[in-house]
Amino acid sequence: MARRRSDSLVRKAIRLLFWGALGLLLTVLLLVLLFRFVNPPTSAFMVGYWFDHPDQELRQEWVSFEQISPWMPLAVVASEDQRFPEHWGVDFSAIHSAVTEYVQGEGLRGASTITQQTAKNLFLWNGRSFVRKALEAGLAVTLEVLWPKERILEVYLNIAEFGPGIYGVEAASQVFFGIPANQLSRTESAMLAAVLPNPKVFRVDRPSAYVWERVNWISGQMGQLGLGYLEDL
Repeated sequence: MARRRSDSLVRKAIRLLFWGALGLLLTVLLLVLLFRFVNPPTSAFMVGYWFDHPDQELRQEWVSFEQISPWMPLAVVASEDQRFPEHWGVDFSAIHSAVTEYVQGEGLRGASTITQQTAKNLFLWNGRSFVRKALEAGLAVTLEVLWPKERILEVYLNIAEFGPGIYGVEAASQVFFGIPANQLSRTESAMLAAVLPNPKVFRVDRPSAYVWERVNWISGQMGQLGLGYLEDL
C-alpha cells in the first residue's frame, strides 16, 4: 500500500514537472513572438542591475534601427560576430572549440553570436555554465526562427550594456559623446563596440591601450566588410 502511494506521488510529481516545463516553454515562446513587434520594457540584465544597485541610476532609451547610425550595427558585427548574416543563431564550430579547450583544462570562454547575446541579455543571467549556454543556444535558434535579423540587431543594440548602468546605444551615445545614436561616427561606433566584451572593466570614457587596440582592429574590420555588408538583412 505504501509502495503504491509512493509510486502515485512520483507520477504526480513527474506530471507537475512536465506541465510546469511545458507552461514555461510556451510562456517564453509567446514573449519571444510578442517582442518581435513590441519593444521589451526591460531585460533580465537590467532587472539584475536594479536588484544589485537599487540606489544607482539606470540609463536606457529605446531607439528604432533607423535611428541608429549605420556604423554602429556594422561595428558590433565586425567585433562580435562577422558571420551574423549567415548563421542561424549558433556558431557550432566556435562552440566546439570552446568546449574542447574547456575539456583540456582551459577556462570556459565565450563563443556567443550576437543572437545568443541578445537571448542571454533579454531572458537569462550572467555567468558561465553549460546549463545557461544550452538555454542560450535554444533561445537563439528560436529568435532566428521568429525574428528577422534586423530585429535581432535592433534589440541587441538597445539592451546591451556599454558601462555601469548604461544600457542601449542611445544612452551610451548621449553619456559618452553627447550626441544621439544616429550621429555616431565610424570611430565612435568602434569605441562602443570595443567595450562590449566586458563593459564593467573596459571604459569608453577612459579607454586603455588594449581598448584602443580593439578600436583600431574593429575599425579596420568595418572597412573590410563595408557599409553594404548588412544591407540585405
